Amino acid sequence: MELGNTGIEIPSMIIGTSSLGNLYEAKPYGEKLELVIAALECFKDEIVFDSAGKYGAGLALETLGQALNDLQIPKEKVLISNKLGWKQAPLQGEPTFEKDVWKDLSHDAVQDISYQGILTCFEEGNVLLKGYDSQLVSIHDPDEYLDQADSPKDYEKRFADILDGYAALDELKQAGKVKAIGVGSKNWKVIEKIYSKVKLDWVMIANSMTIYDHPEALFHFMCKLEKEEVGIINSAVFQSGFLVGGDYFDYQKMGKSDPHYQQRHEWRYQFFQICEDHGIDPAHACIQFALQLPGVNCIALNSTSPRRIHANAEFCSTRLPNAFWDEMKDKGMLADYLSEFNLNQTT
Repeated sequence: MELGNTGIEIPSMIIGTSSLGNLYEAKPYGEKLELVIAALECFKDEIVFDSAGKYGAGLALETLGQALNDLQIPKEKVLISNKLGWKQAPLQGEPTFEKDVWKDLSHDAVQDISYQGILTCFEEGNVLLKGYDSQLVSIHDPDEYLDQADSPKDYEKRFADILDGYAALDELKQAGKVKAIGVGSKNWKVIEKIYSKVKLDWVMIANSMTIYDHPEALFHFMCKLEKEEVGIINSAVFQSGFLVGGDYFDYQKMGKSDPHYQQRHEWRYQFFQICEDHGIDPAHACIQFALQLPGVNCIALNSTSPRRIHANAEFCSTRLPNAFWDEMKDKGMLADYLSEFNLNQTT
């Protein structure tokens, strides 16, 4: 499938690399290499890896580059997406970003969103990739950068920094150093705000449009992007693993004191029951929901096991029975506005 109107052909699943950066646990290099091998086995003709300087403070990029070199994968066979805006910094004790999420790191990461900062992150990323270049580039977590504003004036300054960063990305594209420009954000409204000012080729929506949480306003924004031929990558469709049995929700461990704890667990219990009744893996349901939405060209998934990578790839190409979606709707597990939406449409 083509990514928007970029002319770039992509598979239905992009391979996320946060596990290569020691997300939640540190794994030996050999196990990480097996993940890369599994991904290459699933997508022999076209494969896209999605990474970021934030993932393990550059460790994910470094590990991916090492693995591709060790496997002697031709550069033209691989497309790499690098979300920019975080660069390596000396580690003094524990990492200062996303505490308790990344394990056993040798560097810290600091956010640097500006014209020069984005160029620095781009060059650093390519160095870490050890000869492989990132061709899809975006600004990572602009929502987090804006959230740090301490006044309306500071917010406007920070948004200007983001626009300066996109000026740098446009220069890279015009110079032929990258193929397409996008944005990656957990807050879709920030994507919408940036899109009103910047010509984007694609967007990556994270933690925002899942089988559990799918705002109607975002649905209509996605319809607009589809009409305007902007590519959409749907990411973090398991809500950081919670929807498939994990303890983390949107990268935060679910605490029993969290007021949403009970509600989310009750929803998941009922979801699992419906899946079991229909003989469906919950991951399969999450993936198919995420893929069938307006304008979605592919999903980005991170996995910690080769078996799961193979299974997820298969789930991308296998539709679910209408009876499953009908029961999800009948039991109020999907928003009312989706009542007439065909979740088995051709994408």
